[in-house]
Amino acid sequence: MQSLEGLIDHHAEGVSAVRRTDDGWCVVVDVLELPRIPDTTSLLASYEVQLDRSGELLEYRRVRRYRRGAADE
Repeated sequence: MQSLEGLIDHHAEGVSAVRRTDDGWCVVVDVLELPRIPDTTSLLASYEVQLDRSGELLEYRRVRRYRRGAADE
């Protein structure tokens, strides 16, 4: 997560999914993109991160952006 934080310059909130791929791992990391008051209106994003078998970052992309207080669709 530190590699991703350094690239996108936002704080990672946590990991919401992990799956094994043929080449390594696919991890979905939830990131705080825009803190607001109240906290329930802060903007978060989910990034899909591809890691090789040794855990090195291969690529990443933002797949979703949402308000903290919003229910899943």
